[in-house]
Amino acid sequence: MRRDRVDEVVDEWRAQLPDTVGPAMELGKRIHRLAGRLQEVVRAETAAVGLTPAEFDVLSALRRAGPPFALKPSDLASGLLLTSGGISNVLRRLQQDGVIEREADSADARVAWVRLTPRGVTVAERVVRAVTRAQARLFAPVPEDLQRAAIGDLRQLLIELGDEAVQEGV
Repeated sequence: MRRDRVDEVVDEWRAQLPDTVGPAMELGKRIHRLAGRLQEVVRAETAAVGLTPAEFDVLSALRRAGPPFALKPSDLASGLLLTSGGISNVLRRLQQDGVIEREADSADARVAWVRLTPRGVTVAERVVRAVTRAQARLFAPVPEDLQRAAIGDLRQLLIELGDEAVQEGV
């Protein structure tokens, strides 16, 4: 059987603190390493267009929302796991760059909307395509059946951890 870097780390912990080694450690370390590889890809592609990963996440969420490409800041923050202060800083930078605009809700003055500008739609689509291509290159050596099996297993793992999608009205 081929071994990866996590196998080495687990062996080292098994020698030092054997009671800490188990499936949770191995799974956590492998997910952490995979997340790191994916973050490298995202950082490289977003930096190439002058964005941070957080700015990319906001643009992606707005573009994914579909026309009119608008969400409330609170929805962006909760969906992207950002604090209200963190989302405010990201939105300020994106607004300065002319890729988003903020507007008050005509029906409720307490509500503001964040919307992609036409330039923002173009930037979001360009960077989403670049990141997707880079992710495809990263996973190209992995057989598709293994990728699909991992997708299913990770989906089930997340559901078991309570990350199930909320379906309204079902």
